Amino acid sequence: MTARPCGRRRGAVMLACLLAGFAGTLSAQELSLPGGATLTRELVEQAGGHAVPTGPWAGGAQPTQDAVGRVTRQSWRVAGAPVTTLQLTNKLEAQLEAAGYSTVYRCASAACGGFDFRFNLTVLPPPEMFVDLFDYHYISARKPLDEAETDAFVTLLISRSGADTYIQITRIAPPSATTSVTGAPKAAPPGVIPAPTAPLMQALTQRGHAVLRDLDFATGADTLGPGPFASLTALAAFLKADSARRIALVGHTDTVGGLEPNLALSRRRARAVMQRLIDTHGVAPAQLEADGIAYLSPTAPNTNDAGREANRRVEAVLLSGG
Repeated sequence: MTARPCGRRRGAVMLACLLAGFAGTLSAQELSLPGGATLTRELVEQAGGHAVPTGPWAGGAQPTQDAVGRVTRQSWRVAGAPVTTLQLTNKLEAQLEAAGYSTVYRCASAACGGFDFRFNLTVLPPPEMFVDLFDYHYISARKPLDEAETDAFVTLLISRSGADTYIQITRIAPPSATTSVTGAPKAAPPGVIPAPTAPLMQALTQRGHAVLRDLDFATGADTLGPGPFASLTALAAFLKADSARRIALVGHTDTVGGLEPNLALSRRRARAVMQRLIDTHGVAPAQLEADGIAYLSPTAPNTNDAGREANRRVEAVLLSGG
């Protein structure tokens, strides 16, 4: 295992160092971190292996899938923790989906298996990477590669120490997909993010709905952040590809406050997303409708911060087309 001479880098939106580390299957245009993110360490195995967790630690064992190829491990520190670990996990998962990856397994802290799960992972050591056993999120994702006999994998471990957030990104690329990079590809123009890929389409056409995980609303507010949001780019392209497709945007809240105020807030948030799709992405208004149902359809308990945050969301529901 050797360390690449990447040094300590900062990433405001597009991360040049990620571009080198993820060449071929995941580029800097497809995965971005909050402003001020600093690369603290990078290790590369040219021909290695990684046991990718596919479920929680249980009964003294960890279910995994073996992945082989070029293994790149990076640790990043985000000073000041501008978002919660859950918010950042949602944003990064949405970006992975927009880059063509499908989530294999996702969990948080105790649900992963707590101490045992964390210490079964290969984690870069402190001070470059810290993991709070009571506040960490994990994702493993897979992307099929036409030119390779095996798939590419990315795993993310997101946690916090003090005021800072720490992220470990592990990428396993099959040998046939690991051509050397002699120069960085041209960056996408500002505001441009990748075209949609299978995961969002599959969620809409197979399950009938998809959570737009990377949207950014201030607490108690209905103003959508500036973006760009990978989920909206993907959703817009999905709709524009077939004018017969129609969706309903449905706002959801936690249980803080009464039903009527939360109904109003959930509706305003859904309408804000609809307006962004029309104004910024050029989606036909006839393909969209928006409403909200407050806290009447939770996906997690409203008894803790993580559950309430998970329940505050906007979903796309497929009404017609396919």
